[in-house]
Amino acid sequence: MTPKPTIFPTLQNDSETPPLPAVETTEYVAYVGIDWADRKHDIALYDCATNTWQESVIQSHPQAILNWVNHLRSRYGDAQIAVALEQKRGPLLYALCQYDNLVLFPINPRTVANYRKAFQVSRAKFDPVDARILVELMQKHRDKLEVWTAGCPKHRALRQWVESRRMWVGEKVRLTNRITASLKSYFPQVLDWFEDKDTVVFCDFLEQFEDVKAAQAATAETLTQFFQRHHVVRHTAIHRRIQQIQDAGPPLTEDDAIVVPAKALTQGLIALLKVVLTQLANFNQQIAELFESLPDAALFQALPGAGPHLAPRLLAAFGEDRRRFSSAQAFMSYVGIAPMKEESGKKRWVHWRWSCPIFLRQTFVEWVEQARRHSTWSQAFYQHQKQAGKTYPKAIRALAYKWGRILWRCWQDGVPYDEEKYVAALRRKKSPLAKLLGVPPQSVPAIAAG
Repeated sequence: MTPKPTIFPTLQNDSETPPLPAVETTEYVAYVGIDWADRKHDIALYDCATNTWQESVIQSHPQAILNWVNHLRSRYGDAQIAVALEQKRGPLLYALCQYDNLVLFPINPRTVANYRKAFQVSRAKFDPVDARILVELMQKHRDKLEVWTAGCPKHRALRQWVESRRMWVGEKVRLTNRITASLKSYFPQVLDWFEDKDTVVFCDFLEQFEDVKAAQAATAETLTQFFQRHHVVRHTAIHRRIQQIQDAGPPLTEDDAIVVPAKALTQGLIALLKVVLTQLANFNQQIAELFESLPDAALFQALPGAGPHLAPRLLAAFGEDRRRFSSAQAFMSYVGIAPMKEESGKKRWVHWRWSCPIFLRQTFVEWVEQARRHSTWSQAFYQHQKQAGKTYPKAIRALAYKWGRILWRCWQDGVPYDEEKYVAALRRKKSPLAKLLGVPPQSVPAIAAG
């Protein structure tokens, strides 16, 4: 087969591109681009020895993938083959990463789409063409692409655990909101008796006392025993709830057409919520055990406000490879904390970074919100931003930008963060923040967000 001519020019690097990986010198016997789909994968293979192309389609089930890999082994032996695919994580990558002769290059789907659109104004998409584009990206721009590496199994497992746990948290919130909406239609009083609706005691109470009449019919002794079984030990809290139940008044409605279906819905949702709470407890235990076994656990435990949930998420965000982020700016750009700077002609503008790992940015922003409640300088900086007219999101992003540099340095040096040392350094360097921390009045410039 005669090779088709290359029509795509070399991409130009822009100023916002993070530091590039070292140029790889490995010689490959073939380049493979895989445009994956749910049921089939389009494959373009370029043989370096014969300069020929071969296109094929395989099914997505494991046996078909194994047969294809075995065919490559029979053809090329154990020689290295470069494989590009539009997945950094996912079933296809999980299937291919176990073979030593395949060197994987995960490529962002947007990169492929924009590369294609540059030369196909019609924006027509054809899977075999995308597979060839993946090959060409490896051939022409291999120095800009990172090779997928497995990394530490424990760190990879921790990231899977914390992301899955976040999904359970979302389910808990969704179910709690639905239960609350259902209760408002026939039993709104119970919402005032419990501050937290996502607890086992709340679920068990609704299972035992399904409406206001059932709750009021229970004796004080029965209610006291119920709360004590659920580890409510303060007598004042028990007495307050019993008094609230007795003073709850009549039902909102006694229309069976409303009450009976609403009760059934609530009980069904309660059963689901209890399953979610059980799974969350299991995930919390697994994450805690895995987190404690990692060398950097103490580093992230020392962060103000991190706690048992955010500390593992932050560790998973950074990983174990100190070479992964060459600077604090590289880390903040990857996570999405650093703003995007653009210019065209005489115009320059700054905007929110749209393309980033959403879960990692969410992790960092959530932690910064907690950190400002446990860190004196963080709270001072946040209040200064608010007084300057910044909205809450802008103030938090500015604080996150400052924290990013601190956390990156702690991670690079392997030294836990120390609030007292940092505040002392602010005062020693006469930082503008020092004035807000109680240093004697002096002339200081405005505090910059960076």
